[in-house]
Amino acid sequence: MVAVTCFQTRGMRNRTSAPTGTTAPSPRRLWPALACAALAALALTACGSEKPDADRSPGSRADSAGSQQDVAFTEMLQQVAQQCPPSAPPQAPPSGPAQTSPSGETPPVGAVEPIAPTAGPEVELNARDWCASNLHEERITQALWNLADPTPAKVRKILNDLGYIDERIHDLKQSGTATRFFLDLRDQGGRLCLDGSAAGEQTVVDKCVAPATGPFTPGERTA
Repeated sequence: MVAVTCFQTRGMRNRTSAPTGTTAPSPRRLWPALACAALAALALTACGSEKPDADRSPGSRADSAGSQQDVAFTEMLQQVAQQCPPSAPPQAPPSGPAQTSPSGETPPVGAVEPIAPTAGPEVELNARDWCASNLHEERITQALWNLADPTPAKVRKILNDLGYIDERIHDLKQSGTATRFFLDLRDQGGRLCLDGSAAGEQTVVDKCVAPATGPFTPGERTA
């Protein structure tokens, strides 16, 4: 609130009381009152136009915080994958005649040749996601390796500290002495997700494949 103080002019300070009657007030006497009223109106308008941050609704503040977290999460993904190649379609499984072993020996007759995978991370993740998944697996495993009593709350805190936001952490729950979780790391059209089990020195984090579009559902992943 802005305080407005009005002062009379020096010429009117020692004036005598105006006689009663029909005599109209002098314009010189009306001017200070009109000026004071105008200043008060301007002050009220200014006060009404101020909207401090404290008056913002809780919903707008939450939306702002959520946007900042999304930006920080995207920056973390880019930082982890900065040494990885650009996004590229998965490479086709190798084909061609069977090669001899390094020693030059011919495989025995009836030996079973390995079958190239037709589904799963090997063929569904692009080059950038495949590279980035190894980096994510390493940093998460190292952070969880020495965690005693890996409860869901402790695991969530470590994941948050690494930059993984709650909106991308799914199905976090206790399973025996371990805590299972999934991370939705889809970015720039990729399909990368991680399937983790925090269990101290038995911690395991594996790559998985998420749906190309739509919400992330752990049950629909491709391991």
